[in-house]
Amino acid sequence: MSNTEPINPIMLSFPESFETARLTIRAPEWEDGSEVNEAIRESVDQLRPWLPFAESVPSLEESEAHVRKARLQFLERTDLVLHLRDKHTHDFVGSSGLHRIDWNARCFEIGYWIRSSRAGEGLMTEAVQGIEQFAITYLNANRLEIRCDSRNVRSAKVAERSGYTLEGILRSMRRDSTGTLVDVMVFSKIRGKEFE
Repeated sequence: MSNTEPINPIMLSFPESFETARLTIRAPEWEDGSEVNEAIRESVDQLRPWLPFAESVPSLEESEAHVRKARLQFLERTDLVLHLRDKHTHDFVGSSGLHRIDWNARCFEIGYWIRSSRAGEGLMTEAVQGIEQFAITYLNANRLEIRCDSRNVRSAKVAERSGYTLEGILRSMRRDSTGTLVDVMVFSKIRGKEFE
């Protein structure tokens, strides 16, 4: 695939699953909703300040509907949610993916969250590095971004440990769940500088 020709993303074929040292990273599948719901319920207090979907605990049906929509978007190539599973136990440990996709420029934003019981093991840094390689190898990425609330120190540390450069801080970029205007940190890697 040339890096400059326009593409119809629906025509792209790439793996729905790949592995890192400790993780299986794969597209959502029907019936994943109950495990996602369990992880959100376990982690809602840690996720709520940063992620709008955690402002209230979703029902099992809402989680399954979200998973099914994510599956369809993956197939349409409009948003690429990726579920993170422990390679040995197959337990759901978190979610990541490639979002805010610009196929013409081949720019992708890596988003992520991990369930509370698996935080602090380095799994999210491992996942980000694996997803980065997937995006470079299969999607011919030119630019990868990680954005996070400037107060979210743990998320920023994942970006830093993964070698992303802080490009800037978007001041008063959005409102959090309390209505407070917050700053957003933008980290990136680009082809020709941080990867080939």
